[in-house]
Amino acid sequence: MSKRDYYELLGLTKGASPDQIKKAYRTKAKELHPDRNSENPEAESQFKEVNEAYDVLKDSEKKAAYDRFGHAAFEGGMGGNGRASGQGDFTSAFSDVFDDLFGDFMGGGRSSGGRNRASRGSDLRYNLRVTLEEAFSGLQKSIHVPTSVQCSACRGTGAESGSEPTNCPTCSGMGKVRATQGFFTVERTCPSCSGTGQIIKNPCRNCKGVGRIDKDKSLSVNVPAGVETGTRIRLSGEGEAGMQAGPSGDLYIFIEVEDHKIFSRDGMNLFCRVPVSMSSAALGGDIEVPTIDGGRSRVKIPQGSQSGRQMRLRNKGMPAIKSSQIGDMFIELAIETPVNLTSRQKELLLEFEKLSEDNNPESKSFFSGVKSFWDTMKG
Repeated sequence: MSKRDYYELLGLTKGASPDQIKKAYRTKAKELHPDRNSENPEAESQFKEVNEAYDVLKDSEKKAAYDRFGHAAFEGGMGGNGRASGQGDFTSAFSDVFDDLFGDFMGGGRSSGGRNRASRGSDLRYNLRVTLEEAFSGLQKSIHVPTSVQCSACRGTGAESGSEPTNCPTCSGMGKVRATQGFFTVERTCPSCSGTGQIIKNPCRNCKGVGRIDKDKSLSVNVPAGVETGTRIRLSGEGEAGMQAGPSGDLYIFIEVEDHKIFSRDGMNLFCRVPVSMSSAALGGDIEVPTIDGGRSRVKIPQGSQSGRQMRLRNKGMPAIKSSQIGDMFIELAIETPVNLTSRQKELLLEFEKLSEDNNPESKSFFSGVKSFWDTMKG
């Protein structure tokens, strides 16, 4: 049975460029791979034909011989460099698209080792504490972050000025070495270059060949009004410098708002517990309460107010981030029982107690219910 034309197998025409040949092979290899064609008994033989074609056409010398003599170039010793059988170097051919194929089979995202020598720097986290007043108004804050920055002497390459990193001879710059076991290829990090794909023969004296140095960085952070504990601010490119002149990571500022002595917070709303004298609660009156902006507001207490009563001050709470909305402030009354009474004060309270039978409706209702409960229990 005569062999099919190698160009035809890959869907190409004679004179195709190396990039066109490689692209066509990738497409065919994915299409005909046996793992994707378990129901097609001819898939394996077709896959081998495609590999054989690519093994010849990717090599400039073999391709030139094939273009001149066709399949005869590899029969009877013609072509001179070795593969008289014409079966093709499966391992060599398949390894060129190994990452593409197995990236699809295993969900993508395989690292290509030394092909991407430059790696992005790590993201950093900085915890920033602010007061409630600062969270209300917003602020510009200066911080100092211990990080790694690109070495200015070698510009991140890790090599001394005037020299350049060279491809690792062990992995040929791939960053990984492969061993073929039957049909599959096992891949591991290159032991010589630790996966970078490069060897630095003359390392930079400033960074010892790392490409970056440790340094404290001073930054100005814009904290917007309305932040709360857990708010995250991202500063792009302010994280650690990348390896091998790669891009820097990001810096994430995590906000923590300190507890306040007067106010408590729930989202955009503020709460303030205000002590009120027994007489003011009974007779009513006006009190002054503080607001988070440093001002004060007058609040009218209705006669007969009980402890725990809440009153709302609209638009006196916290602002929303990047919005014109403002929360409310809630005043909670805490009726204060007088202490350290003089003899005269005690006499007046006792006298008041005798006259206050109809002045305590909650107490009267409660004890009336208690009496009914006891009567029921007695049967």
